[in-house]
Amino acid sequence: MNKKIVVIGGGYGGLRAVEFLAKYEDIDITLIDKNPYHYLQTEAYGYIAGRFDMHDIVIDLQEWCDGFNKKVIFIYDKATSIDFKAQSVQTRSTSIAYDYLVIATGAKTNFFSFIQGLREHSYGVKDLRRAYNFRVEFENLIYKKLQDKESCEDINLAIGGAGLSGVEVAAEMANTIEMYKKTIGNRVKTIKIYLIDASKTILPGMSDFLICNTQKRLESLGVNILVDTFIERMDESYIYFKNSQKLKYHFMIFTGGIKASDLNDKVEAQKNKISQFIPNRELNIGSQINVFAIGDCVEIKDINGNILPPTAQTAERSAEYVANMIRKRIDKKSVQPFDATVLGIFIALGGRWAAGELFGVIKVKGYVAYLLKKAITHIYYLGLHLRINAGYKNRIKDPR
Repeated sequence: MNKKIVVIGGGYGGLRAVEFLAKYEDIDITLIDKNPYHYLQTEAYGYIAGRFDMHDIVIDLQEWCDGFNKKVIFIYDKATSIDFKAQSVQTRSTSIAYDYLVIATGAKTNFFSFIQGLREHSYGVKDLRRAYNFRVEFENLIYKKLQDKESCEDINLAIGGAGLSGVEVAAEMANTIEMYKKTIGNRVKTIKIYLIDASKTILPGMSDFLICNTQKRLESLGVNILVDTFIERMDESYIYFKNSQKLKYHFMIFTGGIKASDLNDKVEAQKNKISQFIPNRELNIGSQINVFAIGDCVEIKDINGNILPPTAQTAERSAEYVANMIRKRIDKKSVQPFDATVLGIFIALGGRWAAGELFGVIKVKGYVAYLLKKAITHIYYLGLHLRINAGYKNRIKDPR
């Protein structure tokens, strides 16, 4: 009898796990997600600024699963709890049994409760709906500037958090504003971008090469960088800082932190302060050797105990490892602990400009880095579409 594998979450990690496991004839897979689509969060910066459209950042999960020729069942539902003893996942409408379970539910924006008004007055990028709302606000602002020839009032757009997502959004928005000078003229100069972080530098924890070149690029685009700056509270008009200063703003996007998805709170297992699971070296949670957690919902460390950044790369590498682990557990073979490092990182910095590192040795910036990042994204996106095309052909052969 085939082994039943359940994967909760259709993000980068979940899809990679399905892809690796679906090649085995003795495995049947069920993918569960509360959304009917896969959201390419790494491309949110371009979508928000209007450079990408909706079809560039979402993939229909049902059509993608159809591409596996009945090997993968997709359930559009929200997983609400897990019964380890019964080996089943409970959704809002049904219960699904498993032999092996992969939790890949990702994370959401952590609107820190100690910053009064943050949740009410800012947007996040982890959720497609919030990203969409932010894009609409940004486009409306550009439109109003285009219409109002007499407008000379400064309009401040704030981005809270100068990590990877924050600097990418700031750079892409600033580049878009720069391009609009051709249609709006100098009026566009009154739209100002502020990048705010409590750390002493942008991109905390990253290399000097990435920090230095990212800062230079942001400054060349006119981004106002406020580091070592603590946000105390917000209201509908102002951001108040702990140094008694304040900033009038039009709208704010917050990228300053993440928190594991709600399902983690329903599962009895060791967690950190942002509700991520703390797994063993084989990425099992609790004492369950047939339950794994991957991606942003889990705190993943390298062999030296350093916490790996919550990136798509980390999610995919942990997914590949877990898929291999499940195969070995089924075959009763010995297993090795997860040993991951960051192979490289690329930062999109507006238009055809990026900065990146590979293997900690190769360092690139500018157009070359942009081409490399674009190629990596294109390969991933192409793989998803080839699977969807296969699903379309399968439905034509076997209409339901």
